[in-house]
Amino acid sequence: MGDRVATVDQLLDRILDHIEPLKDFPQPLLEALDLPSAEEVIAPIDLPSFDNSAMDGYAVRLADVVGATEESPVHLPVVGEIGAGQAGILAMSPGTAVKIMTGAPMPTGADSVVPYEWTDRGVANVRIVQAPTEGQHVRRAGEDVSVGDVLIEHGSVLGPRHLGLLASVGRATVRSRPRPRVVILSTGSELRDPGTPLGHDSIYDGNSWLLAAAARRAGAIAYRVGIVPDEPRAFLDALGDQLVRADVVVTSGGVSQGDYDVVKEALAPTGSVWFGSVAMQPGKPQGFGLVGEERVPIFTLPGNPVSSYVSFEAFVLPAIRKLMGRTPYSRPTTRARLTHPISSPEGRRQFVRGAYEVDRGGPFVSPVGGHGSHLIGDLAGSNALIVVPEDVTSVTAGEQVQVKLLDEDF
Repeated sequence: MGDRVATVDQLLDRILDHIEPLKDFPQPLLEALDLPSAEEVIAPIDLPSFDNSAMDGYAVRLADVVGATEESPVHLPVVGEIGAGQAGILAMSPGTAVKIMTGAPMPTGADSVVPYEWTDRGVANVRIVQAPTEGQHVRRAGEDVSVGDVLIEHGSVLGPRHLGLLASVGRATVRSRPRPRVVILSTGSELRDPGTPLGHDSIYDGNSWLLAAAARRAGAIAYRVGIVPDEPRAFLDALGDQLVRADVVVTSGGVSQGDYDVVKEALAPTGSVWFGSVAMQPGKPQGFGLVGEERVPIFTLPGNPVSSYVSFEAFVLPAIRKLMGRTPYSRPTTRARLTHPISSPEGRRQFVRGAYEVDRGGPFVSPVGGHGSHLIGDLAGSNALIVVPEDVTSVTAGEQVQVKLLDEDF
Protein backbone atom coordinates (compact mmCIF):
# COMPACT_ATOMS: atom_id res chain seq x y z
CA MET A 1 0.00 0.00 0.00
CA GLY A 2 3.04 2.24 0.19
CA ASP A 3 2.74 5.70 1.73
CA ARG A 4 -0.64 6.54 0.24
CA VAL A 5 -3.81 6.58 2.30
CA ALA A 6 -5.40 3.12 2.25
CA THR A 7 -9.11 2.42 2.23
CA VAL A 8 -10.68 0.25 4.90
CA ASP A 9 -11.26 -2.51 2.37
CA GLN A 10 -7.68 -2.41 1.08
CA LEU A 11 -6.18 -2.81 4.53
CA LEU A 12 -8.65 -5.56 5.45
CA ASP A 13 -7.84 -7.46 2.24
CA ARG A 14 -4.12 -7.18 3.02
CA ILE A 15 -4.70 -8.49 6.54
CA LEU A 16 -6.82 -11.45 5.47
CA ASP A 17 -4.30 -12.36 2.78
CA HIS A 18 -1.73 -12.85 5.56
CA ILE A 19 -4.01 -14.84 7.89
CA GLU A 20 -4.38 -18.61 7.62
CA PRO A 21 -6.86 -20.62 9.70
CA LEU A 22 -5.26 -22.43 12.63
CA LYS A 23 -4.71 -26.16 12.26
CA ASP A 24 -7.63 -28.25 13.47
CA PHE A 25 -7.37 -31.17 15.87
CA PRO A 26 -9.71 -33.26 18.08
CA GLN A 27 -10.82 -31.15 21.03
CA PRO A 28 -12.84 -32.10 24.13
CA LEU A 29 -16.46 -31.20 23.56
CA LEU A 30 -16.69 -28.21 25.90
CA GLU A 31 -13.50 -26.73 24.44
CA ALA A 32 -15.18 -26.72 21.02
CA LEU A 33 -18.21 -24.66 22.12
CA ASP A 34 -18.90 -21.84 19.62
CA LEU A 35 -16.17 -23.09 17.27
CA PRO A 36 -16.86 -24.43 13.75
CA SER A 37 -16.65 -28.18 13.32
CA ALA A 38 -13.71 -29.14 11.11
CA GLU A 39 -15.27 -32.49 10.25
CA GLU A 40 -18.54 -34.01 9.14
CA VAL A 41 -19.80 -36.17 11.99
CA ILE A 42 -21.68 -39.35 11.08
CA ALA A 43 -23.82 -41.18 13.65
CA PRO A 44 -21.98 -44.34 14.83
CA ILE A 45 -25.03 -45.66 16.72
CA ASP A 46 -28.80 -45.42 16.73
CA LEU A 47 -30.60 -43.09 19.12
CA PRO A 48 -32.24 -44.53 21.06
CA SER A 49 -29.87 -47.45 20.80
CA PHE A 50 -32.56 -49.88 22.02
CA ASP A 51 -36.33 -49.93 22.47
CA ASN A 52 -37.07 -48.36 25.86
CA SER A 53 -39.91 -47.12 27.98
CA ALA A 54 -41.01 -43.51 27.81
CA MET A 55 -42.95 -43.78 31.08
CA ASP A 56 -42.80 -45.34 34.51
CA GLY A 57 -45.31 -48.20 34.34
CA TYR A 58 -45.69 -51.78 33.18
CA ALA A 59 -44.42 -53.43 30.01
CA VAL A 60 -47.19 -55.59 28.54
CA ARG A 61 -48.45 -57.30 25.41
CA LEU A 62 -51.23 -55.20 23.94
CA ALA A 63 -53.23 -58.35 23.24
CA ASP A 64 -53.35 -59.06 26.99
CA VAL A 65 -54.79 -55.65 28.00
CA VAL A 66 -56.68 -54.42 24.93
CA GLY A 67 -60.08 -54.59 26.68
CA ALA A 68 -59.12 -52.99 29.99
CA THR A 69 -61.55 -50.38 31.38
CA GLU A 70 -62.58 -49.04 34.78
CA GLU A 71 -65.64 -51.28 34.66
CA SER A 72 -63.73 -54.29 33.36
CA PRO A 73 -60.11 -54.09 34.54
CA VAL A 74 -57.45 -56.59 33.53
CA HIS A 75 -55.33 -58.29 36.22
CA LEU A 76 -51.83 -59.53 35.33
CA PRO A 77 -49.09 -61.09 37.44
CA VAL A 78 -45.99 -58.90 37.78
CA VAL A 79 -42.99 -61.12 37.08
CA GLY A 80 -40.20 -58.60 37.71
CA GLU A 81 -38.93 -55.06 37.50
CA ILE A 82 -36.55 -53.29 35.11
CA GLY A 83 -34.84 -50.06 36.07
CA ALA A 84 -32.81 -47.82 33.76
CA GLY A 85 -29.35 -49.36 33.52
CA GLN A 86 -30.55 -52.45 35.45
CA ALA A 87 -31.86 -54.80 32.78
CA GLY A 88 -32.08 -58.06 34.72
CA ILE A 89 -35.11 -59.24 32.73
CA LEU A 90 -34.57 -59.71 29.00
CA ALA A 91 -37.86 -61.38 28.02
CA MET A 92 -41.37 -61.94 29.34
CA SER A 93 -44.13 -64.46 28.70
CA PRO A 94 -47.61 -63.74 27.35
CA GLY A 95 -50.15 -62.96 30.03
CA THR A 96 -47.66 -61.26 32.35
CA ALA A 97 -46.45 -57.74 33.10
CA VAL A 98 -43.05 -56.31 34.03
CA LYS A 99 -42.71 -53.14 36.08
CA ILE A 100 -40.52 -50.78 34.05
CA MET A 101 -38.94 -47.39 34.64
CA THR A 102 -38.46 -44.56 32.15
CA GLY A 103 -35.45 -45.27 29.94
CA ALA A 104 -35.26 -48.96 30.78
CA PRO A 105 -35.05 -51.42 27.86
CA MET A 106 -38.24 -53.11 26.76
CA PRO A 107 -38.18 -56.86 27.40
CA THR A 108 -38.67 -59.15 24.42
CA GLY A 109 -42.34 -60.09 24.19
CA ALA A 110 -43.67 -56.68 25.29
CA ASP A 111 -44.94 -54.15 22.76
CA SER A 112 -46.50 -51.38 24.87
CA VAL A 113 -46.27 -49.66 28.25
CA VAL A 114 -49.16 -49.01 30.63
CA PRO A 115 -48.28 -45.94 32.74
CA TYR A 116 -48.71 -46.04 36.50
CA GLU A 117 -51.67 -43.66 36.26
CA TRP A 118 -53.76 -46.37 34.57
CA THR A 119 -53.04 -49.00 37.24
CA ASP A 120 -53.17 -49.64 40.99
CA ARG A 121 -49.34 -49.82 41.01
CA GLY A 122 -49.49 -53.41 42.15
CA VAL A 123 -46.32 -55.28 43.09
CA ALA A 124 -47.21 -58.99 42.76
CA ASN A 125 -50.28 -58.40 40.60
CA VAL A 126 -51.32 -55.26 38.76
CA ARG A 127 -54.84 -54.00 38.07
CA ILE A 128 -55.03 -52.20 34.68
CA VAL A 129 -58.02 -49.97 33.93
CA GLN A 130 -57.03 -48.44 30.57
CA ALA A 131 -55.35 -49.97 27.54
CA PRO A 132 -52.59 -48.26 25.56
CA THR A 133 -52.48 -48.23 21.81
CA GLU A 134 -49.96 -50.48 20.15
CA GLY A 135 -46.44 -49.22 20.81
CA GLN A 136 -47.67 -46.40 23.06
CA HIS A 137 -45.07 -45.05 25.51
CA VAL A 138 -42.28 -46.99 23.79
CA ARG A 139 -39.26 -45.20 22.31
CA ARG A 140 -38.16 -47.23 19.32
CA ALA A 141 -34.48 -47.79 18.52
CA GLY A 142 -33.28 -45.36 15.86
CA GLU A 143 -36.44 -43.22 15.83
CA ASP A 144 -34.36 -40.12 16.63
CA VAL A 145 -31.03 -40.86 14.93
CA SER A 146 -30.00 -43.78 12.74
CA VAL A 147 -26.52 -45.14 12.11
CA GLY A 148 -25.06 -43.25 9.14
CA ASP A 149 -27.06 -40.06 9.63
CA VAL A 150 -25.11 -36.80 9.25
CA LEU A 151 -25.20 -35.24 12.71
CA ILE A 152 -22.90 -32.25 12.20
CA GLU A 153 -21.96 -30.70 8.87
CA HIS A 154 -18.45 -29.46 8.26
CA GLY A 155 -18.28 -25.80 9.25
CA SER A 156 -21.28 -25.83 11.56
CA VAL A 157 -20.70 -23.69 14.64
CA LEU A 158 -20.97 -26.00 17.63
CA GLY A 159 -23.55 -24.87 20.17
CA PRO A 160 -24.77 -26.58 23.34
CA ARG A 161 -27.33 -28.69 21.46
CA HIS A 162 -24.72 -29.98 19.02
CA LEU A 163 -22.38 -30.93 21.85
CA GLY A 164 -25.19 -32.70 23.68
CA LEU A 165 -25.92 -34.70 20.53
CA LEU A 166 -22.26 -35.64 20.06
CA ALA A 167 -22.01 -36.82 23.65
CA SER A 168 -25.22 -38.82 23.22
CA VAL A 169 -23.69 -40.86 20.40
CA GLY A 170 -20.50 -41.47 22.38
CA ARG A 171 -18.23 -38.81 20.92
CA ALA A 172 -15.86 -37.34 23.53
CA THR A 173 -14.04 -35.08 21.05
CA VAL A 174 -14.72 -33.24 17.83
CA ARG A 175 -12.27 -31.78 15.33
CA SER A 176 -12.16 -27.99 15.41
CA ARG A 177 -9.65 -25.20 15.22
CA PRO A 178 -8.45 -23.85 18.56
CA ARG A 179 -9.34 -20.46 19.94
CA PRO A 180 -6.71 -17.93 18.80
CA ARG A 181 -4.45 -16.64 21.57
CA VAL A 182 -4.57 -12.85 21.44
CA VAL A 183 -1.98 -10.85 23.39
CA ILE A 184 -2.98 -7.26 24.18
CA LEU A 185 -0.35 -4.62 24.95
CA SER A 186 -1.16 -1.06 26.02
CA THR A 187 1.63 1.48 25.61
CA GLY A 188 1.99 4.79 27.39
CA SER A 189 4.01 6.07 30.33
CA GLU A 190 0.91 7.95 31.49
CA LEU A 191 -1.14 4.78 31.96
CA ARG A 192 -2.01 3.25 35.31
CA ASP A 193 -3.80 0.01 36.18
CA PRO A 194 -7.31 0.33 37.60
CA GLY A 195 -7.23 0.20 41.39
CA THR A 196 -3.96 2.11 41.72
CA PRO A 197 -3.54 5.81 42.57
CA LEU A 198 -3.52 8.38 39.78
CA GLY A 199 -0.99 11.20 39.47
CA HIS A 200 -1.91 14.63 38.16
CA ASP A 201 -0.67 13.64 34.69
CA SER A 202 -1.74 9.98 34.52
CA ILE A 203 -4.85 8.12 33.34
CA TYR A 204 -6.26 4.68 33.88
CA ASP A 205 -5.64 2.08 31.18
CA GLY A 206 -9.06 1.20 29.78
CA ASN A 207 -7.95 0.13 26.31
CA SER A 208 -6.34 -3.16 27.25
CA TRP A 209 -9.49 -4.21 29.13
CA LEU A 210 -11.69 -3.06 26.26
CA LEU A 211 -9.67 -4.97 23.67
CA ALA A 212 -9.20 -8.08 25.83
CA ALA A 213 -12.94 -8.25 26.41
CA ALA A 214 -13.62 -7.74 22.70
CA ALA A 215 -11.18 -10.53 21.83
CA ARG A 216 -12.81 -12.87 24.34
CA ARG A 217 -16.27 -11.98 23.03
CA ALA A 218 -15.01 -12.88 19.55
CA GLY A 219 -14.14 -16.36 20.82
CA ALA A 220 -10.40 -15.93 21.38
CA ILE A 221 -8.26 -16.52 24.45
CA ALA A 222 -7.18 -13.05 25.59
CA TYR A 223 -3.93 -12.34 27.43
CA ARG A 224 -3.85 -8.83 28.79
CA VAL A 225 -0.25 -7.78 29.40
CA GLY A 226 0.78 -5.05 31.85
CA ILE A 227 1.32 -1.50 30.69
CA VAL A 228 4.43 -0.85 28.58
CA PRO A 229 6.16 2.54 28.98
CA ASP A 230 7.07 4.79 26.06
CA GLU A 231 10.51 3.20 25.59
CA PRO A 232 11.28 1.24 22.41
CA ARG A 233 13.53 -1.27 24.17
CA ALA A 234 10.92 -1.95 26.87
CA PHE A 235 8.29 -2.44 24.19
CA LEU A 236 10.44 -4.84 22.14
CA ASP A 237 11.34 -6.83 25.27
CA ALA A 238 7.69 -7.13 26.25
CA LEU A 239 6.71 -8.12 22.72
CA GLY A 240 9.47 -10.73 22.51
CA ASP A 241 8.41 -12.26 25.82
CA GLN A 242 4.82 -12.61 24.63
CA LEU A 243 5.30 -14.04 21.14
CA VAL A 244 5.69 -17.58 22.48
CA ARG A 245 2.01 -17.64 23.46
CA ALA A 246 0.53 -15.45 20.73
CA ASP A 247 -1.38 -16.24 17.57
CA VAL A 248 -2.14 -12.51 17.31
CA VAL A 249 -0.70 -9.43 19.02
CA VAL A 250 -2.77 -6.28 19.44
CA THR A 251 -1.25 -3.01 20.66
CA SER A 252 -2.97 0.29 21.35
CA GLY A 253 -1.26 3.65 21.19
CA GLY A 254 2.07 4.79 19.84
CA VAL A 255 1.31 4.67 16.10
CA SER A 256 0.74 8.31 15.17
CA GLN A 257 3.25 11.07 14.33
CA GLY A 258 4.30 12.17 17.83
CA ASP A 259 7.72 12.17 19.49
CA TYR A 260 6.74 9.34 21.85
CA ASP A 261 4.98 6.97 19.48
CA VAL A 262 6.90 3.99 20.78
CA VAL A 263 5.25 1.19 18.76
CA LYS A 264 6.02 2.84 15.45
CA GLU A 265 9.52 3.81 16.58
CA ALA A 266 10.30 0.25 17.67
CA LEU A 267 8.78 -1.69 14.77
CA ALA A 268 9.16 0.55 11.72
CA PRO A 269 12.90 -0.25 11.37
CA THR A 270 12.13 -3.99 11.09
CA GLY A 271 10.43 -3.45 7.76
CA SER A 272 7.91 -6.18 8.57
CA VAL A 273 5.15 -3.89 9.83
CA TRP A 274 3.30 -1.38 7.68
CA PHE A 275 2.32 1.92 9.29
CA GLY A 276 0.10 4.39 7.52
CA SER A 277 -3.19 6.23 7.27
CA VAL A 278 -6.54 4.66 6.53
CA ALA A 279 -9.45 6.61 5.12
CA MET A 280 -11.70 6.12 8.12
CA GLN A 281 -12.97 8.05 11.12
CA PRO A 282 -12.17 7.31 13.85
CA GLY A 283 -9.02 5.19 13.48
CA LYS A 284 -6.96 6.92 10.81
CA PRO A 285 -3.45 5.81 12.01
CA GLN A 286 -3.03 2.04 11.66
CA GLY A 287 -0.33 -0.56 11.47
CA PHE A 288 -0.22 -4.23 10.55
CA GLY A 289 2.50 -6.75 9.91
CA LEU A 290 4.16 -10.01 10.93
CA VAL A 291 6.71 -10.26 13.74
CA GLY A 292 9.03 -12.87 15.21
CA GLU A 293 10.31 -16.16 13.85
CA GLU A 294 6.77 -17.54 13.68
CA ARG A 295 5.57 -14.51 11.71
CA VAL A 296 2.84 -13.64 14.21
CA PRO A 297 0.30 -11.08 12.95
CA ILE A 298 0.45 -7.81 14.87
CA PHE A 299 -2.18 -5.06 14.82
CA THR A 300 -1.02 -1.66 16.03
CA LEU A 301 -4.17 0.27 16.83
CA PRO A 302 -4.52 3.95 17.74
CA GLY A 303 -4.61 4.87 21.41
CA ASN A 304 -7.90 6.73 21.74
CA PRO A 305 -10.46 4.21 23.03
CA VAL A 306 -13.14 4.74 20.40
CA SER A 307 -10.55 4.59 17.62
CA SER A 308 -9.08 1.47 19.16
CA TYR A 309 -12.45 -0.27 19.45
CA VAL A 310 -13.61 0.66 15.95
CA SER A 311 -10.26 -0.53 14.57
CA PHE A 312 -10.68 -3.83 16.39
CA GLU A 313 -14.11 -4.26 14.82
CA ALA A 314 -12.85 -3.36 11.35
CA PHE A 315 -9.61 -5.35 11.27
CA VAL A 316 -8.87 -7.58 14.27
CA LEU A 317 -12.27 -9.24 14.56
CA PRO A 318 -12.23 -10.52 10.95
CA ALA A 319 -8.70 -11.91 11.50
CA ILE A 320 -9.75 -13.75 14.67
CA ARG A 321 -12.73 -15.27 12.91
CA LYS A 322 -10.60 -16.39 9.97
CA LEU A 323 -8.13 -18.05 12.36
CA MET A 324 -11.05 -19.99 13.88
CA GLY A 325 -12.55 -20.77 10.48
CA ARG A 326 -15.74 -18.83 11.25
CA THR A 327 -17.58 -17.05 8.45
CA PRO A 328 -18.46 -14.38 7.60
CA TYR A 329 -15.24 -12.75 8.73
CA SER A 330 -16.62 -9.24 9.13
CA ARG A 331 -19.69 -8.27 11.12
CA PRO A 332 -22.59 -7.93 8.67
CA THR A 333 -24.59 -4.74 8.29
CA THR A 334 -28.32 -4.24 8.50
CA ARG A 335 -30.48 -1.25 7.62
CA ALA A 336 -32.18 1.20 9.96
CA ARG A 337 -33.83 4.60 9.75
CA LEU A 338 -31.73 7.46 11.09
CA THR A 339 -33.40 9.60 13.77
CA HIS A 340 -31.08 12.65 13.60
CA PRO A 341 -28.95 14.07 10.78
CA ILE A 342 -25.20 13.44 10.71
CA SER A 343 -22.33 14.82 8.67
CA SER A 344 -19.24 12.96 7.53
CA PRO A 345 -15.86 13.99 6.07
CA GLU A 346 -15.54 13.43 2.36
CA GLY A 347 -13.34 10.52 1.38
CA ARG A 348 -13.49 8.73 4.74
CA ARG A 349 -15.66 5.87 5.92
CA GLN A 350 -17.13 7.09 9.17
CA PHE A 351 -18.23 4.83 12.01
CA VAL A 352 -20.71 6.69 14.22
CA ARG A 353 -21.71 5.33 17.60
CA GLY A 354 -25.41 4.57 17.59
CA ALA A 355 -28.34 3.32 19.67
CA TYR A 356 -30.33 0.79 17.65
CA GLU A 357 -33.89 -0.16 18.53
CA VAL A 358 -36.87 -1.79 16.89
CA ASP A 359 -40.46 -0.71 17.40
CA ARG A 360 -43.67 -0.95 15.42
CA GLY A 361 -42.34 1.61 12.96
CA GLY A 362 -39.36 -0.56 12.13
CA PRO A 363 -35.70 -0.42 13.15
CA PHE A 364 -34.31 2.99 14.10
CA VAL A 365 -30.81 4.15 14.99
CA SER A 366 -29.86 7.32 16.83
CA PRO A 367 -26.36 8.85 16.90
CA VAL A 368 -24.85 8.73 20.38
CA GLY A 369 -22.56 11.52 21.62
CA GLY A 370 -20.04 13.55 19.69
CA HIS A 371 -17.33 12.67 17.18
CA GLY A 372 -14.47 12.69 19.71
CA SER A 373 -12.46 9.47 19.64
CA HIS A 374 -11.80 9.74 23.38
CA LEU A 375 -15.49 9.57 24.38
CA ILE A 376 -15.61 6.07 25.85
CA GLY A 377 -18.72 6.93 27.89
CA ASP A 378 -20.65 7.43 24.65
CA LEU A 379 -19.14 4.22 23.28
CA ALA A 380 -20.40 2.28 26.29
CA GLY A 381 -23.85 3.75 25.73
CA SER A 382 -23.95 2.48 22.14
CA ASN A 383 -25.03 -0.86 20.76
CA ALA A 384 -24.31 -0.20 17.09
CA LEU A 385 -22.01 1.52 14.64
CA ILE A 386 -23.59 3.61 11.88
CA VAL A 387 -21.47 3.17 8.75
CA VAL A 388 -21.31 6.20 6.47
CA PRO A 389 -19.62 5.44 3.11
CA GLU A 390 -16.64 7.42 1.84
CA ASP A 391 -18.64 9.24 -0.84
CA VAL A 392 -21.39 10.45 1.52
CA THR A 393 -20.91 13.72 3.41
CA SER A 394 -24.31 14.07 5.07
CA VAL A 395 -27.31 11.95 5.95
CA THR A 396 -30.66 13.47 6.85
CA ALA A 397 -33.07 12.26 9.50
CA GLY A 398 -35.38 9.58 8.14
CA GLU A 399 -32.88 8.16 5.64
CA GLN A 400 -31.91 4.50 5.70
CA VAL A 401 -28.33 3.85 6.84
CA GLN A 402 -26.06 0.85 7.21
CA VAL A 403 -25.66 -0.36 10.79
CA LYS A 404 -23.40 -2.90 12.48
CA LEU A 405 -25.06 -4.39 15.56
CA LEU A 406 -22.31 -4.77 18.16
CA ASP A 407 -23.98 -7.09 20.67
CA GLU A 408 -25.33 -9.73 18.29
CA ASP A 409 -23.53 -12.96 17.47
CA PHE A 410 -23.08 -13.80 13.80
